Amino acid sequence: MDGRGTGLNSLDGVRPASQSANWKYGVHGGSLALPESGEGALARPQGSPFMQDLRFPLFRQPILRSFSRMDLTEQITRLARQAKAASRELAKLTTAEKNSCLLAMADALEKNSDAIQAANALDMEAGTKSGLSSPMLERLKLDDKRIAGMSKGLREVAALADPVGKILDERVRPNGLKLQKISTPIGVVVIIYESRPNVTADAASLCFKSGNATILRGGKEALNSNQIIAKTLIEAGKQALVGRASSRAGSSVASPHQGFPEHAIQVVPTADREAIPILLSLTQYVDLCMPRGGEGLIRAVTECSKVPVIKHYKGVCHVFVDADADLKMAEEIALNAKVQRPAVCNAMETLLVDKTVAETFLPQMAQMFADKKVELRCDAFSLALVQSAIGNRQSTIKAATEQDWFTEYNDYILNVRVVDGVKAAIDHINHYGSAHSDSIVTRNEAHAKQFLAEVDSATVYWNASTRFTDGGEFGMGAEIGISTDKIGARGPMGLDELTSYKWLGIGDGQIRS
Repeated sequence: MDGRGTGLNSLDGVRPASQSANWKYGVHGGSLALPESGEGALARPQGSPFMQDLRFPLFRQPILRSFSRMDLTEQITRLARQAKAASRELAKLTTAEKNSCLLAMADALEKNSDAIQAANALDMEAGTKSGLSSPMLERLKLDDKRIAGMSKGLREVAALADPVGKILDERVRPNGLKLQKISTPIGVVVIIYESRPNVTADAASLCFKSGNATILRGGKEALNSNQIIAKTLIEAGKQALVGRASSRAGSSVASPHQGFPEHAIQVVPTADREAIPILLSLTQYVDLCMPRGGEGLIRAVTECSKVPVIKHYKGVCHVFVDADADLKMAEEIALNAKVQRPAVCNAMETLLVDKTVAETFLPQMAQMFADKKVELRCDAFSLALVQSAIGNRQSTIKAATEQDWFTEYNDYILNVRVVDGVKAAIDHINHYGSAHSDSIVTRNEAHAKQFLAEVDSATVYWNASTRFTDGGEFGMGAEIGISTDKIGARGPMGLDELTSYKWLGIGDGQIRS
């Protein structure tokens, strides 16, 4: 996974409340589609953008009778209850069985690439018509390279050590009681996300390998893509375990499991926003929620959830060019951090430059950003330097406002400020930043160590782009998300961060006096 960016800044992608009553629909493995004819066929509501999006039917499941609040509560409760049951079964799978499923899923994504891209084309068309920005459309798009990347991520997860069952701590008490702290699955994990459909594969694979059942709720803008990816994974997992069971037929060794846990990977079967607070109130079934998307979405989820939420609200990332920086290196790092993929959460939003090198560094750097059509929002000192360098392209330069320093743009917009030394850079980052990813470019080891120690972020770099804050780049395989929380996981979250633990006590009759 490549960080996350913003876009739809609320619980978007949902059917308007005014259209919630008296609709009937087929449920297809987490997607919704009206029957076109025959039993259960209904007139398609005219002018409904929600129904116009539901053009890629997948699984065959019973037709719901209506979309009343009571029926929605029953449906979501059933979904969560099924996930909890599946999590118990999933915990029984051996490492070999989980890996077999993941490898089959990876192969199936590549084999089904044409169908996945056809579904994605529907989402891209709808997104273009609805006015999604270019960076958001770039996040939404699936091509051969990105599908191959999803498959590669699944294979990397299969190759990683199983995080479940590790002995984290072990001790023997004076009375002979042996204690072991063992890693265990969390249970049921809900993932709520927006326009990046590869999250479906990333999240499902990591949850599956770590023994967790997952409930996926993607955005409307990626509805068709998410549906077919989920279907592909589930069908491949089923076939993989059927194949392993068949290969053991006639063997004297009993199979440890009956098959693929039917509800280990589920997609929320509606885009109705009311489903989210219902799902996140089911503390008896749901163990954890991880929202991935815009700040508005994450705050809305956090505020309504009764289950624990691991999150980061936004990625206001910085690169600081120190007085002792290699300026050529600084140019390359700054350009990469901003323009390689500006719509993701680990992209740079503010460039800080030491005043000692500002007059040398900023004019050339400004020209490079202008060539990439990056709008610069500058403090007073940098504004004069940049304006003189860019010349007739000054329409891309603005004076920065106070609010700009707090802003995650996820676009070709960059704040620029000149600061007086490393301490001033640290103070700026700790005040305006989001504790995500920040970098210093310098040859001065003392300055670097001060920056690394005092910047209070989940990931802090020395002479490297902020774009490396990513599970794949950290060698975790696919990534479930990035956390800026300080309790529990922090930074990119891979397999180990998707486990809890329990204590085992092994005795021979000890009683407490």
